[in-house]
Amino acid sequence: MTDYIASLNEPQREGVLTTDGPCMLIAGAGSGKTRVLTFRIAHLIQDKGVDPFNIMALTFTNKAAKEMRERIEKVVGHDARNLWMGTFHSVFAKILRSEAQHLGYPNNFTIYDTDDSKSLLRSIIKEMGLDDNVYKPNTVYNRISAAKNRLIGWQDYLNNAELMGDDAANMRPDIGKIYKAYALRCFRSGAMDFDDILFNTDKLFKEHLDVLNKYQHRIHYILVDEFQDTNLCQYFIVRKLASVRQNVCVVGDDAQSIYAFRGADITNILNFERDYPDLKIIKLEQNYRSTQNIVNAANSVIKRNRAQLPKNVWTANEEGNLIEVIKATSDNEEGRLIASSIFEEKMQHQLKFSDFVVLYRTNSQSRAIEESLRRMNIKYKVIGGLSFYQRKEIKDLLAYLRFALNQQDEASFRRIINLPKRGIGDSTVDKIVVAANDHGTSIWEIIQNPAPFVGGRVAGPIEDFVALIKRFNIDVQQKDAYDAAFEIAKGSGLLRELYEDKTVEGLSRYENVQELLNAIKEFTDNPEREDKSLGSFLQEVSLVSSQDEDKDKDPDKVTLMTIHMAKGLEFKYVYIAGMEEDLFPSQMMLNSRADLEEERRLFYVAVTRAQKRLFLTYASTRYRFGRLKNCEPSRFLDDIDSRFIKMSTKYAGIESAPPQSQYAKNLVNGIRKTISSAPAPKAKQPAATAYKTPDDFKPSDTNGLKEGMKVEHPKFGFGTVVQLDTSGADRKAKINFNDVGEKTLLLSFAKLRIIN
Repeated sequence: MTDYIASLNEPQREGVLTTDGPCMLIAGAGSGKTRVLTFRIAHLIQDKGVDPFNIMALTFTNKAAKEMRERIEKVVGHDARNLWMGTFHSVFAKILRSEAQHLGYPNNFTIYDTDDSKSLLRSIIKEMGLDDNVYKPNTVYNRISAAKNRLIGWQDYLNNAELMGDDAANMRPDIGKIYKAYALRCFRSGAMDFDDILFNTDKLFKEHLDVLNKYQHRIHYILVDEFQDTNLCQYFIVRKLASVRQNVCVVGDDAQSIYAFRGADITNILNFERDYPDLKIIKLEQNYRSTQNIVNAANSVIKRNRAQLPKNVWTANEEGNLIEVIKATSDNEEGRLIASSIFEEKMQHQLKFSDFVVLYRTNSQSRAIEESLRRMNIKYKVIGGLSFYQRKEIKDLLAYLRFALNQQDEASFRRIINLPKRGIGDSTVDKIVVAANDHGTSIWEIIQNPAPFVGGRVAGPIEDFVALIKRFNIDVQQKDAYDAAFEIAKGSGLLRELYEDKTVEGLSRYENVQELLNAIKEFTDNPEREDKSLGSFLQEVSLVSSQDEDKDKDPDKVTLMTIHMAKGLEFKYVYIAGMEEDLFPSQMMLNSRADLEEERRLFYVAVTRAQKRLFLTYASTRYRFGRLKNCEPSRFLDDIDSRFIKMSTKYAGIESAPPQSQYAKNLVNGIRKTISSAPAPKAKQPAATAYKTPDDFKPSDTNGLKEGMKVEHPKFGFGTVVQLDTSGADRKAKINFNDVGEKTLLLSFAKLRIIN
């Protein structure tokens, strides 16, 4: 037996070796599903002799695909690079590039990101004379996206009485007309949005059976990761491709289906057996990630859901600590208690800040947590902030690159026509777009002879712009991605304009553009990349997610993120903040059992991110929408079997919070002043608070501190140094205080007066 297969447990081994026919791997949290998928593909190539060109593996992030490919390559070598592996969008965009002519699109079609789509919708809403406070671009975009995910095109939408009735009831009866205009404008621009990539792939296979037949016989084995996150469109595409050989393996966990708001349909995994009566079901139930207490607590939560596939997740890991529940009087105190706990746990157990994550239901919760971490000088990073590729200067240059490649792209045209400024205003752009619509042609055709449609004053600058784009198009055809991009960045005037802005912000923007050019250079210098064209680079960039581009030069930071962003990740120490009714579960998710069960699955996902320790925090009061609100503990706390949790007494009230940094005293004083509406509970104070700092207290220079010395601390009183640790950058001292016992203090923060 191959060595890597011998390392698997029995269900994992069965998942790897059961290669033919339909198969579903129900993979509990932390059960090693990526390992099974990796070895399954390696087994197909190495042991069964399947050509990698005949294997398709679909994931939900580029990061997951990259990790899987690298693992497979370690087993089978460079052959792994020939797999059809990537996200749904990247793999099917590749197919559409080859087959786009069947749908009337150019092969170099542009891929609109969400901002591009909303910008186009904003223009359409304005042109139709509709109120953008009623027809908000974000609302309209989500409505159209949901329709496409359910394979409803604009024609079907306009003919669907239920959908039109819903729009009318919501006082937005013209969404169907906007959908039509948006779809036609995208088509005329030679552009697809993210949803179109899947929608058009399904359309391609449905309307062109010869194309479907070609790929059915080219792809012998299909593997789908995170199957519980697929929508109806993705499911239908996979079913069509797998219908000839039926060698389809789906991997997922219904208990981690948390993306219904994006169109994910949990019934795809719950009812998979209906479409495949011969389905082989294999359950991966051993958790390798978490302690027994965490696994058991998670099980006690998720068993309360009715809609689920039965499984019994277990672990052979250590029992571990009980889950700690921390009560705060306010959201500000919650943030401070989390920061204090992180600092103390790090110091006591010699951990790194990167071992910690704080999860929350909504982004707005991060404020109080961030403020507290900053006050304690704890480094952190917030995942889900502004993506590099969403920065204005980056989108500006990318728009130039896209328009140089595809002159039908309306969104890119609108962005760059007056950038740098050419004296071409919005009214002129509107005239060009209206003329294109009236004549049923593209904006490119109009601007090549603009005089009949715009004033004579701006006709000249427009003609100069056209000449510039034609020159850029020649560069794109003749040069690789980097050389073409550099010529466009320079020739457009963008580089010069940014370089001449000597402000701090201007310098940052200039450096960002240089970083983009560096990325393109890295792309073209890769010897393993056959297609070094600008079109190939732009396709890759358009499908990058914010998580995929995280290149933090200082990785030792506490991570802050929403629970939705944390899916697929794991951390040694996890804090779940805001465990309150109407916050988690969200008050928006209490209208049906299905919604509530999705919220419970979200909590299950949060709990199962933890490896060693789990802390749940909630506040008695919280400011929401500008008002101070009294809060009740979340029902999800009651879902956890009481055997696996304990209420924290360590942080019971402001006075007793552990002052582990030089900021601690100021923190306590500041909170006393600001939270008058939420006083700390009256409790007996620990001995640490009985010590009164002398008025003449002045900290000593601790560089000469030695074991055995007597010291005085402003909070803990008198003590003796019993141990010094001067290794590494952080000097620490273990001190036995007369009143509070032993404490380990970081000397760069601790204020100590040496007595002798």
